[in-house]
Amino acid sequence: MVARRGAGIRYGLCHAALEQSGIGMKPGRLLCTFAAAGVLSAFLASPICAPSAFAGAGEAPDLAFGAYQRGHYRDAFAEATKRVEQDHNDGPAMALLGELTGGGLGVAPDLKKAAEWFALAAERGDRNGAYALGMMVLEGRGLPRDEARAKALLAQAADAGQPSAAYNLGLLALNEKTTEGEARAVKLIRQGADAGVAEAEYALATLLRDGRGTPADPQGAARLMGQAARDFYEPAEIQYAIMLFNGEGVAKDEDGAAKLFARAASRGNPVAQNRLARLYVVGRGVKKDLAEAAAWNMLAKQAGRDDPWLDKATEILSPEERDKAAGLARQRLSAFQLGTFSP
Repeated sequence: MVARRGAGIRYGLCHAALEQSGIGMKPGRLLCTFAAAGVLSAFLASPICAPSAFAGAGEAPDLAFGAYQRGHYRDAFAEATKRVEQDHNDGPAMALLGELTGGGLGVAPDLKKAAEWFALAAERGDRNGAYALGMMVLEGRGLPRDEARAKALLAQAADAGQPSAAYNLGLLALNEKTTEGEARAVKLIRQGADAGVAEAEYALATLLRDGRGTPADPQGAARLMGQAARDFYEPAEIQYAIMLFNGEGVAKDEDGAAKLFARAASRGNPVAQNRLARLYVVGRGVKKDLAEAAAWNMLAKQAGRDDPWLDKATEILSPEERDKAAGLARQRLSAFQLGTFSP
């Protein structure tokens, strides 16, 4: 997931923190370390990201990162290597070499070597190198797990303006399960949200909704949840759809809720498929259509989300209607697999 407004290429989420904090985010690759340019869609958020983190204002275009963005990883590795040979203090180039090496992009994957590159970058004050190394240490990938060291590296990166580092520090603060930790978490996660990290927007919205670490703010929660949903962050799409349907912190809009459920459902999310199926049964936000309800229920059930209420509601379908539902389910399953998302 590349985050909106220049939060950086995705390198990964702190899964343990997500599970223990009660925020309930979806597991996935960690937020990446470098600022990207361009527009991505679907589950990766649809961001318009910032220019290369390697080139400052007014500097010449960055050949190494430009090649990386275009997927020319061998060229990126060669250009970054050339830069390090010319300048032994080029932290951004070292961080890029770590990203390429760790991901096996253009070179054989080598987590130990990647950690060495990230460490060299961090020692030279590169915030992305510090962030990437901190996440590796936190997760025990290529290095022994060391939460204290990870926190120090993430703090270094966050202090230098790396928003995803601040966000992950916030998740770790939530894990402390103290009032002080929750208050600190809100401040840290807000840094990520202000920089456009969709996961941070979702997390902060959840904290504002529940009044954890900050006074409850239903309107602020809905605003942030809506922004994360517009960034195509699936958990936020579902939660914002629920907010719209119930009028929680935002004007009630059942049609808008149905559209959001349909968007997430069309990309294979079983929770959204289940909710959309229920809407088709009762005809709220969409025209009542039991064949559509059955089709979405079939897909949700295939993903392990059983719903006896839906089974009961759609059991009155005629054989022809059930065949239609099965055909719709097959078409959508094929679309999920091919990546041609269509409700």
